[in-house]
Amino acid sequence: MDNFANGKEEMDRYSLRGKVFNRIREDILAGNYKERDELKEAVISKEMGVSRTPVREALRQLELEGLVSIIPNKGAYVNGITAKDIYDIYTIRSYLEGLCAKWACEHITREQIEDLEEIIYLSEFHIQREHWEQIFELDNRFHFYLYRACGSKVLEHILSDYHHYVERVRKNTLSSQERARTASAEHKAILEAVANKDEEKAERLANEHIFQSMENIRHQGLEWLMERHEE
Repeated sequence: MDNFANGKEEMDRYSLRGKVFNRIREDILAGNYKERDELKEAVISKEMGVSRTPVREALRQLELEGLVSIIPNKGAYVNGITAKDIYDIYTIRSYLEGLCAKWACEHITREQIEDLEEIIYLSEFHIQREHWEQIFELDNRFHFYLYRACGSKVLEHILSDYHHYVERVRKNTLSSQERARTASAEHKAILEAVANKDEEKAERLANEHIFQSMENIRHQGLEWLMERHEE
């Protein structure tokens, strides 16, 4: 009984740390914290209604991800995501999304194809009406469903994390009807290649899709996009 109680206590601790970690990470990626802001354990623990232990553990985990720097005897400070980080992530994503689409050709189910077809249909509907929140959510859903269809939990996890890291910028790039329409057409072409089991074409189209997204960011100006989100 004691072993069970200790095990449950340990699971609860990790679960609580995970919640704190996700909350702080989302706040950093959303721009709610600025670069070099101090993350005070006492303040965060009070705001979230938890002890300082899960906050301290979450900050250490965020340091491993490069989002936070912990300076001994001083505190934890936000590193945030730099312009170079964004471009690096998009470059890496272009290769990994291609691999994801290629593997999906082998593993995707009929039900998953139908789900992705419905997402594209709904995207086209909302693009015509300029419903930006729905467009952004459906864009997220398309990528996450495709990640799931690749048949690799490891690749799904990596791509999901990268997707979250650039969420701030992605949301602004999709607030243009022209880019939203183009992105939806690119999604449709990727899905057709995957459904037809054309691995080479699916990989190339997925790679080009992310590359075009990065070119769109360059055209609009990354600094402007990030500042716009923070207004």
